[in-house]
Amino acid sequence: MAPLLSIITATFNSEKTLEETIDSILNQQYTNFEYLIIDGNSTDNTLTIIKRYELVFKQKNISFKWISESDTGIYNAWNKGLELSAGNWIAFLGSDDVYLDNALETYAKEIALGESVDFIHSKVKLINNTKVKHIFADTWKWPQFKRYMKISQVGCFHNKNYFKTFGAYNEAYKITGDYELLLRAKSNLKTIFIDEFTAEMKDGGVSNKNVFEAFKEAKKAKINTAKIPKLVAFFDFYFSLFKYYLSTFVKMILK
Repeated sequence: MAPLLSIITATFNSEKTLEETIDSILNQQYTNFEYLIIDGNSTDNTLTIIKRYELVFKQKNISFKWISESDTGIYNAWNKGLELSAGNWIAFLGSDDVYLDNALETYAKEIALGESVDFIHSKVKLINNTKVKHIFADTWKWPQFKRYMKISQVGCFHNKNYFKTFGAYNEAYKITGDYELLLRAKSNLKTIFIDEFTAEMKDGGVSNKNVFEAFKEAKKAKINTAKIPKLVAFFDFYFSLFKYYLSTFVKMILK
Protein backbone atom coordinates (compact mmCIF):
# COMPACT_ATOMS: atom_id res chain seq x y z
CA MET A 1 0.00 0.00 0.00
CA ALA A 2 1.31 3.44 -0.94
CA PRO A 3 2.26 5.34 2.24
CA LEU A 4 0.69 8.72 2.96
CA LEU A 5 3.43 11.34 3.18
CA SER A 6 3.13 14.73 4.92
CA ILE A 7 5.24 17.63 3.66
CA ILE A 8 5.43 20.76 5.82
CA THR A 9 6.72 24.14 4.73
CA ALA A 10 7.13 27.09 7.10
CA THR A 11 6.85 30.48 5.39
CA PHE A 12 7.34 34.12 6.24
CA ASN A 13 7.50 36.72 3.47
CA SER A 14 8.52 34.02 1.00
CA GLU A 15 7.01 35.52 -2.17
CA LYS A 16 10.29 35.34 -4.11
CA THR A 17 10.85 31.60 -3.76
CA LEU A 18 7.62 29.87 -2.67
CA GLU A 19 6.18 29.27 -6.14
CA GLU A 20 9.24 27.29 -7.20
CA THR A 21 8.97 25.20 -4.04
CA ILE A 22 5.28 24.45 -4.55
CA ASP A 23 5.75 23.69 -8.26
CA SER A 24 8.45 21.14 -7.41
CA ILE A 25 5.91 19.36 -5.20
CA LEU A 26 3.11 19.48 -7.75
CA ASN A 27 5.45 18.10 -10.43
CA GLN A 28 5.92 14.84 -8.51
CA GLN A 29 4.59 11.67 -10.09
CA TYR A 30 3.78 10.28 -6.64
CA THR A 31 0.60 11.93 -5.36
CA ASN A 32 -0.35 10.12 -2.14
CA PHE A 33 0.75 12.99 0.06
CA GLU A 34 -0.58 16.05 1.83
CA TYR A 35 1.02 19.47 1.78
CA LEU A 36 0.86 21.85 4.73
CA ILE A 37 2.04 25.46 4.76
CA ILE A 38 2.49 27.10 8.15
CA ASP A 39 2.80 30.83 7.57
CA GLY A 40 3.98 33.28 10.20
CA ASN A 41 1.70 36.19 9.27
CA SER A 42 3.49 37.23 6.10
CA THR A 43 3.11 40.86 5.00
CA ASP A 44 4.14 40.43 1.36
CA ASN A 45 2.36 38.42 -1.38
CA THR A 46 2.98 35.02 0.22
CA LEU A 47 -0.67 34.49 1.16
CA THR A 48 -1.82 35.51 -2.32
CA ILE A 49 0.46 32.84 -3.78
CA ILE A 50 -0.79 30.22 -1.30
CA LYS A 51 -4.44 30.92 -2.08
CA ARG A 52 -3.77 30.77 -5.81
CA TYR A 53 -2.59 27.18 -5.50
CA GLU A 54 -5.61 25.92 -3.54
CA LEU A 55 -7.56 25.07 -6.69
CA VAL A 56 -4.54 23.41 -8.32
CA PHE A 57 -4.14 20.99 -5.40
CA LYS A 58 -7.88 20.33 -5.40
CA GLN A 59 -7.84 19.50 -9.11
CA LYS A 60 -5.00 17.02 -8.52
CA ASN A 61 -6.91 15.54 -5.55
CA ILE A 62 -4.02 16.30 -3.18
CA SER A 63 -4.79 17.46 0.36
CA PHE A 64 -3.59 21.04 0.91
CA LYS A 65 -3.82 22.77 4.29
CA TRP A 66 -2.48 26.11 5.39
CA ILE A 67 -2.67 28.50 8.30
CA SER A 68 -1.28 31.99 8.83
CA GLU A 69 -0.63 33.27 12.34
CA SER A 70 2.22 34.59 14.45
CA ASP A 71 4.83 32.11 15.59
CA THR A 72 8.01 32.17 17.66
CA GLY A 73 10.31 30.63 15.08
CA ILE A 74 10.67 27.79 12.61
CA TYR A 75 10.41 25.01 15.19
CA ASN A 76 7.20 26.50 16.57
CA ALA A 77 5.86 26.48 13.00
CA TRP A 78 7.03 22.90 12.40
CA ASN A 79 5.38 21.75 15.63
CA LYS A 80 2.12 23.28 14.43
CA GLY A 81 2.53 21.35 11.20
CA LEU A 82 3.13 18.13 13.12
CA GLU A 83 -0.15 18.64 14.98
CA LEU A 84 -2.04 19.09 11.71
CA SER A 85 -0.34 16.28 9.79
CA ALA A 86 -2.08 13.00 8.97
CA GLY A 87 0.77 11.07 7.33
CA ASN A 88 2.93 8.47 9.02
CA TRP A 89 6.04 9.92 7.37
CA ILE A 90 6.83 13.61 7.61
CA ALA A 91 9.23 15.93 5.79
CA PHE A 92 10.07 19.60 6.24
CA LEU A 93 10.75 21.43 2.98
CA GLY A 94 12.01 25.01 3.18
CA SER A 95 10.19 27.77 1.33
CA ASP A 96 13.27 28.24 -0.87
CA ASP A 97 14.04 24.53 -1.36
CA VAL A 98 12.84 22.17 -4.10
CA TYR A 99 12.27 18.47 -4.63
CA LEU A 100 13.84 16.95 -7.72
CA ASP A 101 11.82 14.83 -10.15
CA ASN A 102 10.49 11.57 -8.66
CA ALA A 103 11.81 12.41 -5.19
CA LEU A 104 8.61 11.40 -3.40
CA GLU A 105 8.39 8.15 -5.37
CA THR A 106 11.95 7.34 -4.29
CA TYR A 107 11.09 7.88 -0.62
CA ALA A 108 7.80 5.99 -0.89
CA LYS A 109 9.51 2.92 -2.38
CA GLU A 110 11.89 2.75 0.58
CA ILE A 111 9.06 3.19 3.07
CA ALA A 112 6.93 0.53 1.35
CA LEU A 113 9.66 -2.04 1.94
CA GLY A 114 8.38 -2.09 5.51
CA GLU A 115 11.69 -1.79 7.36
CA SER A 116 11.24 -0.20 10.78
CA VAL A 117 13.38 2.94 10.84
CA ASP A 118 13.21 6.38 12.43
CA PHE A 119 14.13 8.42 9.40
CA ILE A 120 15.22 8.20 5.79
CA HIS A 121 17.67 10.64 4.25
CA SER A 122 19.20 11.23 0.83
CA LYS A 123 21.84 13.18 -1.02
CA VAL A 124 21.12 16.92 -1.24
CA LYS A 125 22.72 19.74 -3.24
CA LEU A 126 23.36 23.15 -1.67
CA ILE A 127 23.01 25.71 -4.46
CA ASN A 128 24.45 29.22 -4.63
CA ASN A 129 22.86 30.90 -7.63
CA THR A 130 23.30 28.10 -10.18
CA LYS A 131 26.50 26.61 -8.75
CA VAL A 132 26.66 23.61 -6.44
CA LYS A 133 28.36 24.90 -3.31
CA HIS A 134 28.19 21.70 -1.26
CA ILE A 135 26.84 18.16 -1.45
CA PHE A 136 25.35 16.43 1.60
CA ALA A 137 25.98 12.72 1.09
CA ASP A 138 27.04 11.35 4.48
CA THR A 139 25.56 8.19 5.90
CA TRP A 140 24.52 8.29 9.56
CA LYS A 141 27.07 7.01 12.08
CA TRP A 142 26.62 7.79 15.77
CA PRO A 143 30.31 8.48 16.62
CA GLN A 144 30.37 11.11 13.87
CA PHE A 145 26.80 12.38 14.16
CA LYS A 146 27.05 13.17 17.88
CA ARG A 147 29.88 15.55 17.02
CA TYR A 148 28.68 17.12 13.76
CA MET A 149 25.40 17.47 11.85
CA LYS A 150 26.35 16.31 8.34
CA ILE A 151 22.87 15.40 7.10
CA SER A 152 20.57 17.85 5.33
CA GLN A 153 17.12 18.24 6.86
CA VAL A 154 15.71 18.94 3.39
CA GLY A 155 16.49 15.38 2.27
CA CYS A 156 14.82 13.66 5.23
CA PHE A 157 11.54 11.94 5.95
CA HIS A 158 10.77 11.23 9.62
CA ASN A 159 8.73 8.35 10.95
CA LYS A 160 5.86 9.88 12.93
CA ASN A 161 6.43 7.26 15.63
CA TYR A 162 9.75 8.96 16.36
CA PHE A 163 7.92 12.11 17.45
CA LYS A 164 5.52 10.01 19.54
CA THR A 165 8.49 8.42 21.32
CA PHE A 166 10.84 11.39 21.69
CA GLY A 167 8.52 14.39 21.51
CA ALA A 168 8.25 17.42 19.23
CA TYR A 169 10.91 20.02 18.45
CA ASN A 170 12.40 21.90 21.39
CA GLU A 171 11.40 25.48 20.64
CA ALA A 172 14.15 26.85 22.86
CA TYR A 173 16.40 26.10 19.89
CA LYS A 174 16.15 28.58 17.02
CA ILE A 175 18.63 27.14 14.49
CA THR A 176 19.72 23.58 15.36
CA GLY A 177 16.51 22.09 16.77
CA ASP A 178 16.42 19.47 13.99
CA TYR A 179 19.87 18.25 15.08
CA GLU A 180 18.85 18.17 18.75
CA LEU A 181 15.73 16.15 17.93
CA LEU A 182 17.70 13.39 16.19
CA LEU A 183 20.28 13.28 18.98
CA ARG A 184 17.60 12.14 21.43
CA ALA A 185 17.67 8.54 20.21
CA LYS A 186 21.47 8.49 20.50
CA SER A 187 23.06 5.33 19.06
CA ASN A 188 19.64 3.65 18.79
CA LEU A 189 18.56 5.88 15.90
CA LYS A 190 17.63 3.67 12.93
CA THR A 191 18.18 5.21 9.50
CA ILE A 192 18.14 4.46 5.78
CA PHE A 193 20.35 6.37 3.36
CA ILE A 194 19.19 6.79 -0.24
CA ASP A 195 22.21 7.20 -2.48
CA GLU A 196 20.38 9.55 -4.84
CA PHE A 197 19.76 13.30 -5.06
CA THR A 198 16.17 14.11 -4.09
CA ALA A 199 16.33 17.81 -3.25
CA GLU A 200 18.15 21.10 -3.65
CA MET A 201 18.44 23.80 -1.04
CA LYS A 202 19.48 27.37 -1.62
CA ASP A 203 22.42 28.90 0.19
CA GLY A 204 20.87 31.76 2.13
CA GLY A 205 24.13 33.49 2.97
CA VAL A 206 23.92 32.96 6.72
CA SER A 207 25.33 35.91 8.67
CA ASN A 208 28.31 35.59 10.97
CA LYS A 209 26.03 36.13 13.94
CA ASN A 210 23.78 33.24 12.94
CA VAL A 211 26.76 30.97 12.33
CA PHE A 212 28.04 31.73 15.83
CA GLU A 213 24.60 31.05 17.32
CA ALA A 214 24.24 27.82 15.32
CA PHE A 215 27.54 26.47 16.63
CA LYS A 216 26.60 27.61 20.12
CA GLU A 217 23.26 25.80 19.98
CA ALA A 218 24.94 22.68 18.58
CA LYS A 219 27.30 22.72 21.55
CA LYS A 220 24.34 22.90 23.90
CA ALA A 221 22.62 19.97 22.17
CA LYS A 222 25.75 17.84 22.31
CA ILE A 223 26.14 18.40 26.05
CA ASN A 224 22.48 18.25 27.14
CA THR A 225 21.06 15.72 24.69
CA ALA A 226 23.91 13.64 23.26
CA LYS A 227 25.64 13.67 26.65
CA ILE A 228 29.13 14.04 25.23
CA PRO A 229 31.84 15.48 27.52
CA LYS A 230 31.77 19.26 27.84
CA LEU A 231 35.43 19.51 26.91
CA VAL A 232 34.76 17.73 23.61
CA ALA A 233 31.72 19.91 22.90
CA PHE A 234 33.71 23.10 23.55
CA PHE A 235 36.54 21.85 21.33
CA ASP A 236 34.05 21.20 18.51
CA PHE A 237 32.56 24.66 19.00
CA TYR A 238 35.85 26.55 18.71
CA PHE A 239 37.21 24.28 15.96
CA SER A 240 34.06 24.79 13.87
CA LEU A 241 34.31 28.55 14.32
CA PHE A 242 37.97 28.47 13.32
CA LYS A 243 37.24 26.49 10.15
CA TYR A 244 34.35 28.78 9.21
CA TYR A 245 36.31 32.04 9.64
CA LEU A 246 39.38 30.59 7.94
CA SER A 247 37.25 29.52 4.96
CA THR A 248 35.66 32.98 4.82
CA PHE A 249 39.07 34.65 4.92
CA VAL A 250 40.46 32.43 2.15
CA LYS A 251 37.47 33.16 -0.09
CA MET A 252 37.97 36.90 0.42
CA ILE A 253 41.62 36.64 -0.61
CA LEU A 254 40.85 34.58 -3.71
CA LYS A 255 38.22 37.03 -4.99
